[in-house]
Amino acid sequence: MPAAPTLRYKDAGVDIDAADQALARIRRHVRATLNANVLSSIGAFGAGYRLTDFREPVLVSSADGVGTKLKIAFLTGRHDTVGEDLVNHCVNDIMVQGARPLFFLDYLAMGKLDPAVAEQVIRGIARACKANGCALIGGETAEMPGLYAPGEYDLAGFIVGAVERRKLVTGTRIQAGDVLLGLPSTGLHTNGYSLARKLLFEIAGYRHDTFVAELGCSVGQELLKIHRSYARPLGALFQAGLLRGAAHITGGGLTDNLPRILPRGLAARVDTSSWPELPVFRLLRRLADIPEEECRRTFNLGIGLVAVVSPRRLAEAEKLLRRLREPFFRIGEVVRARRRSSPRVIYE
Repeated sequence: MPAAPTLRYKDAGVDIDAADQALARIRRHVRATLNANVLSSIGAFGAGYRLTDFREPVLVSSADGVGTKLKIAFLTGRHDTVGEDLVNHCVNDIMVQGARPLFFLDYLAMGKLDPAVAEQVIRGIARACKANGCALIGGETAEMPGLYAPGEYDLAGFIVGAVERRKLVTGTRIQAGDVLLGLPSTGLHTNGYSLARKLLFEIAGYRHDTFVAELGCSVGQELLKIHRSYARPLGALFQAGLLRGAAHITGGGLTDNLPRILPRGLAARVDTSSWPELPVFRLLRRLADIPEEECRRTFNLGIGLVAVVSPRRLAEAEKLLRRLREPFFRIGEVVRARRRSSPRVIYE
């Protein structure tokens, strides 16, 4: 009987040495985000974080991924921007409820672990964590041969923030007559990429490095524009007591996201001519006959966040945003529905 072959984990596609190398490369990026409230060290089984400055804290959490925008990172070979996308998306999701970001954890899974790529991803995550004032206290970098195509990976994250219970923003204070202030997006953010890739690469025949004069940059550069954080304007509106509600415009666009914060019996009337259309959306519309309803439920169409404010304090809110040099548009108002139906968006 022949001797059994000698096998190591590496022979099955998992390189422990590469994992150690990746950890060594990302350690300094993670440390740059830590603060005095972090009670654990890198490599602990679980991460500890102490709550301070809260009397009756409500923890607000969110988990998300980057989706098929990752395909653009694979094409271009640039991997740090998707890390920023991930953090900013999660930050926006909890800050619309008034929560202050506390800490973040990431999950990075690769078919074959590339320490240099892993470092780029984590560097972007750490950069965004630092910019948003939250600590990167943990995560998982997994090598899973056979599950992902060569050179590809998946990325997800989890954030926790806190807000005083009496200050939690739920949208229940929103009333008919309240004003909708739209804050512009940088582009697609992290939604609609499956349709955008089909239009740009399959129908138009562009490459990621094709320069498009209408965009003023290459297709890849446009599609990698970072999903912006709204932490600064949201935090300021919240601290000033001006925020009756806020909606992060992600998958589903204005059509699906605005109703999530409206009390029953109310609707959002939106004037689609009240803000300029970004070049990327004009280009996508021109490449194919996409029904308008489909566009509105797939893309943010240039508005990444909507803040709801009382008309009595509108001037105060606008003055605050101007002081922060944050562009905004009055995109509509909250109205009573004809019958006590589920909230919806009425486009004009």
